[in-house]
This record gives sequence, C-alpha cells and structure tokens, in this order.
Amino acid sequence: MVKLSPSILAADFANLERDIHSVESAEFLHIDVMDGLFVPNLSVGIPVVQAIRKVTDMTLDVHLMIVQPGRYAERFIRAGADLLTIHLEADSPEQIAQTLRQIRDLGCKASLSIKPATPAEALIPYLPLCDMVLVMTVEPGFGGQAFLADQLPKIRTIAEAIRSGGYDCLLQVDGSIDRRTAPLVVQDGANVLVAGTSIFSAPDRQAALTALRVSP
Repeated sequence: MVKLSPSILAADFANLERDIHSVESAEFLHIDVMDGLFVPNLSVGIPVVQAIRKVTDMTLDVHLMIVQPGRYAERFIRAGADLLTIHLEADSPEQIAQTLRQIRDLGCKASLSIKPATPAEALIPYLPLCDMVLVMTVEPGFGGQAFLADQLPKIRTIAEAIRSGGYDCLLQVDGSIDRRTAPLVVQDGANVLVAGTSIFSAPDRQAALTALRVSP
C-alpha cells in the first residue's frame, strides 16, 4: 500500500490543528521548512513543529530546505520530528553523510532529497545511510507548480538501486502529486506520496486521500 504524507504548506494556518486532524488517516504529516536561502521562500520553524507535535500522534515528516542542515537537525528532532529529510545540495558530501548519521544516532529516521537538476547517481551512494529518499518533481520552495515529468526516469533509477542493493529505504516523491500524477510515480517505484493542494483544497479530504492510494 502506498503511504501518504499531506503537506501542511497547503493547509489553512489559521486553522492548522483542525486541518491536521482532517488528514490523520494518512501515515505521515509533511512539514516543509524553508530558510529563504536554500530556496527563495520562508516557511515554518522549530516552534511550529513543537506545536504540531502537541496536537497529533501522526508521524512528523519534516523536510529541511535549508543550508547546512546539520546545524539544526538535533533541534528539529527534539521538537518532535520522527523523520527528517535534508537536501544533498545543501552542504558538502562529507557533511551530508555526517548529518544523516547524526539523525539516526539521535533515534530519528534519516532521509535525503535531491532537486530536479541533481542526477539520481549523486544520491545512490548515500542509500546505506537512509531510511527514505525524496525525489522532487517540482523545484523546491513553492506549492502549486507544474509536475516535471522528466523526473520519472530518476525515480525508476533510484527505485532499482534500492531493490538491487536490498536497502530498507522508502522512496518518497513530492511535487504536484494528484490523481493524475500519483499513478505515474507509483508505477516507477515511489511508495510515499507528498501532496498538498490536491488534499487540502478538496471538499472531501478523505476521498482525496483515498484517490491517491494507488497500488504500486
């Protein structure tokens, strides 16, 4: 079964607790953290993660779109992150590897993401350090962008590397995921889907979640 991670970037922040409760049948809750440097946008930080942790038992899937994520990894984990994603492009290769190890040593699941311009081959050497990897099918930083179909071969390549290496590693995809694009990425090996607008803008959010649970 495909796992879902609704992104609160598309939620109503004036009624965030209500919106979180409306998607609690999903496996994860996706929280985008942006610093205005790694991506040209700002979003939430540690206090919001702490507040969310108090109102839900959902697995908090925290996506750090920040430079030098190792500086803040422990603080986000202490705030309540269950799974912490960092970007390969956000630091040196050595520091990225060290941060993935640090995340795991602190009892949190470690995840590594790549931007659309980064090839699959750059991520594959890190698979032994990852509990999940994330392929972006839009440029990170903003919701509501068009799906980049040229990322599908990358998803296939990474999925095959996970299978052939025998890694216990989820493959998440984030970026314009809806009823049309979800089957495409699942067919190519994705097993965790991040979706924001297609869930939180739906009049029936449970129906929207069900519609995304396509079989791999």
